[in-house]
Amino acid sequence: MNQTERLHFLISYMLQEKGEEQVIPKSFEERFKMYRGLANERPAKKISREYLDVQDMFLRDYNKENIVNFKDLEPIDDALYLWQGDITTLKIDAIVNAANVDLIGCLIPNHNCIDNIIHTKAGLQLRLVCAKIIAKQGRKEAVGRAKITDGYNLPASYILHTVGPVVTGNKVSPLKRDLLKKCYTSCLQVAEETGIESIAFCSISTGVFGYPKKEAAEAAIEAVKEYKTNEDSNIKVVFNVFDDEAYNTYENLLK
Repeated sequence: MNQTERLHFLISYMLQEKGEEQVIPKSFEERFKMYRGLANERPAKKISREYLDVQDMFLRDYNKENIVNFKDLEPIDDALYLWQGDITTLKIDAIVNAANVDLIGCLIPNHNCIDNIIHTKAGLQLRLVCAKIIAKQGRKEAVGRAKITDGYNLPASYILHTVGPVVTGNKVSPLKRDLLKKCYTSCLQVAEETGIESIAFCSISTGVFGYPKKEAAEAAIEAVKEYKTNEDSNIKVVFNVFDDEAYNTYENLLK
């Protein structure tokens, strides 16, 4: 099967699961959008080995384009890196996902949050293993903690999942700031316990969770620097940003 045929198989499988019939688009772009939407909203339930095999072949081929190797990046400070780009293209020991309290990824079809993008490109195995983590602990994920999973079909070997604080009205309380810093510290602790030597952080809580971007960057840098000093850690940390404004903010703060 080529990539378009693999998409047809994956879409047909998920439509059959739902007992639905829909016209599958012919163009690759529209077909991928349909596939992604179905995968995004699919519950964390058992799926066939055949589906996963085809999905893995598709995603590995899809994800291999535009891969950026962390080893090619230049540090901006002592073992600290600043990089603008798609975190799901980064070949590194671990990336950090800004998760929600259910931990199973964004269920909104084709939503452009980092949680959705990471789960989409990693594959359905990620949702299944995250659901098992939540079932085992018997409660929703607390803010400021960290869980680790494999990266599955991503170039990154591992994914750290952390739930950031929600901020309303651009007013950041001392508690919310401490919780955001704890997200970074928890991820670093779990990463080093796992033997991870390099990790890329997205801008936790700055999307739909509403944390002001400059204040979030300040807390992120402070948390990472404090951890590295207190733990005498040599872990290499990438601050990953999407746009020029965020890049300039981090660059000024890291100088």
